[in-house]
Amino acid sequence: MKVITSSLLFLLLFGCSDSVAFEPVEPDVIRVELNPRLNVDDNGYYHLELSDNWQTLHRLSGTAYINDVPLEVLRVNWESSHYWYLGDTLGYIVNRYLTDDGIYVSVDTSYVVGFNGMEVPTINPASYSNSDGEVNTMIAPVQSMVGDTMTIRMYFWNNKYEIIDEVFYIVLN
Repeated sequence: MKVITSSLLFLLLFGCSDSVAFEPVEPDVIRVELNPRLNVDDNGYYHLELSDNWQTLHRLSGTAYINDVPLEVLRVNWESSHYWYLGDTLGYIVNRYLTDDGIYVSVDTSYVVGFNGMEVPTINPASYSNSDGEVNTMIAPVQSMVGDTMTIRMYFWNNKYEIIDEVFYIVLN
């Protein structure tokens, strides 16, 4: 009986089947396709027309993929070459009330102070891709930057903990 059991065990472990060759698994490829939603010139520079307001808000977009499938919850980091400084006031608050006749009356103005010299970045520093792989951030250059070329760096870590980055340029008109 021992011989039969040993023979069966030997056949199950080593016999009768062809050997299976294992195929190497391709590593996952994570990438982000940028779409700054701006016109681009022949040199590859994007152009943003600044508004008449102090700040111009603009959304930069892109799509994150893993092996060409939209990737949810990828952290994307953003950096800008430009920033500006606040003056001594951030703004003001006007306290108003409405009279019985429907007229607004301003009773007090309070200034928000104590921010002199604080640095204000022109880009949000991080964002995450949504379930469709879409990733967005906002830039907000100011009027004093007209004529400048803003350098934007977008970067993220792939699944091998390598930094993948892309740099592009926006001319502020």
